[in-house]
Amino acid sequence: MELCQLGRSGLYVSRFALGTMTFGMKDWGCDEETSIALVHRYLDAGGNFLDTADVYGSSEDIVGRALKGRRHRVVVATKAGLPVGRGPHDKGTGRLHLRRACENSLRRLQTDYLDLYQVHFDDPTTPIAETLDTLDDLVREGKVRYIGASNFQAYRLMKALATSDARGKERFVSLQGQYNLIVRTLEREHLPLLEEEGLGFIAWSPLAAGMLTGKISAGAEPEGTRLGQREVELDALVRNDRGFAIAAAVVKAATELGCTPAQLSLAWQSTRPVTATIIGARTMAQLEDNLAALTIAIPEEILAELDRLTGLPDEYPGAFLRTMHSWLRR
Repeated sequence: MELCQLGRSGLYVSRFALGTMTFGMKDWGCDEETSIALVHRYLDAGGNFLDTADVYGSSEDIVGRALKGRRHRVVVATKAGLPVGRGPHDKGTGRLHLRRACENSLRRLQTDYLDLYQVHFDDPTTPIAETLDTLDDLVREGKVRYIGASNFQAYRLMKALATSDARGKERFVSLQGQYNLIVRTLEREHLPLLEEEGLGFIAWSPLAAGMLTGKISAGAEPEGTRLGQREVELDALVRNDRGFAIAAAVVKAATELGCTPAQLSLAWQSTRPVTATIIGARTMAQLEDNLAALTIAIPEEILAELDRLTGLPDEYPGAFLRTMHSWLRR
């Protein structure tokens, strides 16, 4: 599996990261034995990048057990910030919670350090400087190698980077965000920002919570998929008329190409400015299907049609500025 440099950092990660949110998750996840088998198969396939979070139930514990004797081969990424309890310091990115969360993740993962420690979301209740100071301390103490952001607005991410630079602190080396054929909004502001500032991009939900697997269509209940477990607000981003139309188009294109819709959707990620795409699996068959996407080359005509169907509509100020910039080049 191809290794890619994560932004301008010295960290190299595989093109597909293995997401572990399903590990030990009740109802729609997989048990520990299956989870460990998935990790070992992924590593055998050449993958080196595991993504988890403290809020994913028993995921960190299972990952820790799965990596016994293999820790040195793996880039371990975890996240903190979402609520893990009801107390005032059981959530957010303040100093007290982040330090406690980091120690707990190290214990559960049975490791002395985290390769990539990510804040799970932008916490508006905590000053960015406090969050960055805390993360910088964790790096200097050797508990964390690199830091990353997840689910940030573009202007807030830029503010965080500028704050790090001004204060001489560790800066984020990556952004993790939702990106797929249905949700491409990060292309407007985030992807140009990441390129300019030298951050890697880690895409989550590349199959839109199952919408792009070919198993879900308009009027069909998403049983046994992540979509059936999502909050209504998140559901609405993909389970709508536009989402169903794109899902149908992906099925049609995959049939023409001779692959599964999931494979086509994952192969599409490799044509975009994505450093690593997080794949998730509940069964070995799903993992094998996902890994097979690495061998698929999408013909230009299919790529062009997918882009026509899924590209973002023009908006202000983007469309206006593109016109102005074209005038400058005349």
